[in-house]
Amino acid sequence: MGKLEGKIALITGGTSGIGAASAIIMAKEGAKVIAVGRNKAHGDELNSKSSLLGLNIDIQYFDIADKKQIESLYEYVVNTYGQLHILFNNAGILLTGALEEITDEDWDTSFNVNVKALMHMCQKFMPLVEAAEGVVLNNASNIGLQYHIKGKRSYMYASTKASMIQFSQHLAKNYAPHVRVNTICPGVTSTNIFTNRDFSRFKDVNLLGRVADSAEIANTVLFLVSDDSSFMTGSIIVVDGGESIK
Repeated sequence: MGKLEGKIALITGGTSGIGAASAIIMAKEGAKVIAVGRNKAHGDELNSKSSLLGLNIDIQYFDIADKKQIESLYEYVVNTYGQLHILFNNAGILLTGALEEITDEDWDTSFNVNVKALMHMCQKFMPLVEAAEGVVLNNASNIGLQYHIKGKRSYMYASTKASMIQFSQHLAKNYAPHVRVNTICPGVTSTNIFTNRDFSRFKDVNLLGRVADSAEIANTVLFLVSDDSSFMTGSIIVVDGGESIK
């Protein structure tokens, strides 16, 4: 029996990167996984990978930055599954710029996708998770914790991730003991969030001398959504190859 046997799991940003890797490992452990994304090509790729592994992942296309689409997603989950044990808020975008380059549009887009959509997802789905005495996991970033960030272009991303961490802490306090809420803070990971896919530029960013593979982050995700972490809530788990202390 897998660690997540009988569980229903919903993953936003679930068709690529950390989300897709997490969908696969959760499905391997027995969960019925709903992987939500916007990109059909990414969804097709995940479907091919999961089929080769003999897994059945429910791939759905919704834009969680649109509150009305969150409503539609909620109706789909309720009508199809009737319950939800695991909510992994993984979707996010990375917009950067020096202070003088930041536009109102980019700032608002960053917060709408990374923070406001997270809030709307929790507003809508928390009653289901609470009824199941389940788990919420939010994917922030180590950059939301650092005060010694190198470079001059991380204002928007770092600010949204710091907001996510605080939001998660409040959820943990207000929904205990019925829901466990934790935050994962990865370092640089090989995902589609980067438009520049030359990861060699990050070789000296941490103590291990390489970027993380999405599957490595997914291993920690599995720990945090399973009963292996049953005494953890309000935790902020950094998975960054020592980047934070380099």
